[in-house]
Amino acid sequence: MSRNLRHLRLFAAVAELKSVTLAAEKWHVSQPAVTQALNKLELQAGGALFERSRTGLFPTSRAEILLRRVDSAFALLDPISVSISPRLRTSLTYAQLQALVAVSESENFTLAARQLGLAQPTVHRAVTHIEQEAARTLFERTAFGIIPTRLCQSFARAARLAIYELDQADAELAELDGGEAGSLVIGAMPLARSVLLPSALARFRQFYKEMVVRVIDGPYQSLLGDLRRGSLDLLVGALRDPAPIADIVQVPLFDDRLALLARPGHPLTAQQTISIGDLLGYPWVVPHQGTPTRSQFETFFSDAGSRVPSRLIEAGSLLLMRGLLLESDHLGCISQVQARPECDQGLLVQLPFETAQHVRPIGLTYRTGWRPTRPQQKIMDLLEEVAEHLDEGYSLSL
Repeated sequence: MSRNLRHLRLFAAVAELKSVTLAAEKWHVSQPAVTQALNKLELQAGGALFERSRTGLFPTSRAEILLRRVDSAFALLDPISVSISPRLRTSLTYAQLQALVAVSESENFTLAARQLGLAQPTVHRAVTHIEQEAARTLFERTAFGIIPTRLCQSFARAARLAIYELDQADAELAELDGGEAGSLVIGAMPLARSVLLPSALARFRQFYKEMVVRVIDGPYQSLLGDLRRGSLDLLVGALRDPAPIADIVQVPLFDDRLALLARPGHPLTAQQTISIGDLLGYPWVVPHQGTPTRSQFETFFSDAGSRVPSRLIEAGSLLLMRGLLLESDHLGCISQVQARPECDQGLLVQLPFETAQHVRPIGLTYRTGWRPTRPQQKIMDLLEEVAEHLDEGYSLSL
């Protein structure tokens, strides 16, 4: 679809006012300009956007899809752009939005130009135009780079989410015509990568054979930032209590418990019962500080009135944990769902230490107000199905 913001505004005005004449008057352009904009949009959208009758122009089903996304994009963009300068509502272009986002994220004009595939002066002019319209500086030039002001950060975030809505429009219009467009971008925490996503994505591919799927891993805070900026569609993994910020929604899928692990033949595997004192006698491999698993690990000891083990290796990799446990007397603490395949294959042994009172919810996180496309809704439904199976498997193993 066209990313000509003026054409999209004229389209939204015709849908609202049901008249080319009234839309032209609202945006102070000629009627032929409105008609030309609609013709270009209809060509790009793959069909008619309006049905013409004696009482006016009415959106087709194709137009309704586009209109929902266009309205959402401008609802995100207009409040911040108008607060900076009312003129931006009519003068701002899509290329300028892209430049603003790229420079804000890279904090460098050259890197931003390389990211966009443009010449550096082109990107510089685009940002300078916005600053001239705003009559204020949006970036602070320092010896270390170009730092976006707080106002610019808010503007860039709104721009990124508005771009995301227009990307969603492309995907939905393609699906209307029986095609696949866009991509599915999922942020995944360790448990999701090893257990939930493989099964869900294998099933997803049966329905969407061509769609590009990208799975992004990383620390929770980094993934959360990408989600809020619109770089991710959804985040799968351990939920936070309370939610770290108000503009996200957390949907539980199942409750996970922790498993304490050792290598086969470890001295503790010969014991029928294990005490806190026994656990304190060995070094540990545990997740990083700030993760739900790490917090629960420390709770095992604090609830018993004991100190937390000090001989710790912090790592989020199951492969590293397994390798270290197999090579030494280290103990490990991970999700029981993640540990189950390791134990079933005889690679590791779960110690007989009660952890049932310590649960953590695993689920989906997405932006407040997010409207998933059909493929995005499909992967969420499939993740829920896989989670139900995991939960049933855990119940049977109790």
